[in-house]
Amino acid sequence: MNTRNNTVSQGIDWTIVTLYAILVSIGILCIFMVEYRTGSNWFQLFLGGKTNYSKQLMFAGVCTLIATFILLADSKLFTAFANLTYAFGILLMLATFVIGKDIKGSKSWIALGGGFNLQPAELCKIFVALALAKYLSMQNTDFTKAKSQLIACGIVLVPAVLARLQHETGLALVYLSFFIAMYREGLPASILVIGISFGALVVATLIVEPNTLAITLTIIAAMIIYISWRQIKRNIRLLAIIIVTWAICVGVQRFAVPYIFNNVFECYQSQRIYSAVGKDYDCSQNKNNKSIEQPGLKVSFKPDDYNVRQSKIAIGSGRFWGRGFLKGTQTRGKYVPEQHTDFIFTSLGEAFGFVGCFGFLGLYLFLLLRIIKIAERQRSAFSRVYAYSVAFIIYFIKA
Repeated sequence: MNTRNNTVSQGIDWTIVTLYAILVSIGILCIFMVEYRTGSNWFQLFLGGKTNYSKQLMFAGVCTLIATFILLADSKLFTAFANLTYAFGILLMLATFVIGKDIKGSKSWIALGGGFNLQPAELCKIFVALALAKYLSMQNTDFTKAKSQLIACGIVLVPAVLARLQHETGLALVYLSFFIAMYREGLPASILVIGISFGALVVATLIVEPNTLAITLTIIAAMIIYISWRQIKRNIRLLAIIIVTWAICVGVQRFAVPYIFNNVFECYQSQRIYSAVGKDYDCSQNKNNKSIEQPGLKVSFKPDDYNVRQSKIAIGSGRFWGRGFLKGTQTRGKYVPEQHTDFIFTSLGEAFGFVGCFGFLGLYLFLLLRIIKIAERQRSAFSRVYAYSVAFIIYFIKA
């Protein structure tokens, strides 16, 4: 018995456990700072489970029990049940279309009672990581062949599409992080290059005036043709490739990108991306904007980037050292919307300033690098793929 305990203890990376526990504790503390009101009996509210920080602490306790079970269980158990849990996760996501609870236009939640809700798209990320790790670690999987690559992509894209149909575009994008794990296992670099190039083109489309960008792309294509003219004379198909690539790039920046931001993304998602590059987004152009005024109804509008502006004000007010614990005026005054979820980082920035934010992000980066380091140490492909998947899930969620 003692030998078994020592074996389990030796298999635990206590650095990761400590880092994760610290980050979770900071998160719960930030929620407490947002919700605590002077004179309230916070201990009684905590016991009643009616506050978000008490729910998060209870959830952390449940997760600790699950983590203990995972550490004590045989690793072969997760390989054996990987496909079954994946199927279960997909069924849960499909069930939300029937019994799902609509929260702010997103029907992606299943009510569990007691104020708790389950979001299958979040849970399914772990199931997808297990299924992908199992498939890529199978002896008959040759990941250099297109068939194996398509199957692996299908494992990832099915829940991503379901998440988008539930109006959870952010979660759908998180699933794309699995492509990085697949790249580590041999997915052609060309796919990753195309993805990065598309992202760069999207950013350029947001920053540069459309006609100017189209002219710039045309000049670049002309320069490539001029420089490669000798090769083009030997192989005329090279000219066709350059022209088709130019046409695709211009088409993406003139038509595809505006369509995605106005028809696929939600208004707040488009606005946040525009704000990240220092631009303003007009939500009146967004087809998913549910705040558009209807005939006969008076709607109180806030600026399109109200949430982002308030979050910047809150973080900026913390300056270098911060205002101090429970002394934030912006976050505790409820000027920042969705403080306990999407904008919880603002409470950290206002209370503890640049120093607190830098320290938190440092711990977060250390955790990611530690997971990747451990992933590279794994002998089995299953463990390596799963570890990489978890690392990039965490990164994309926070990014």
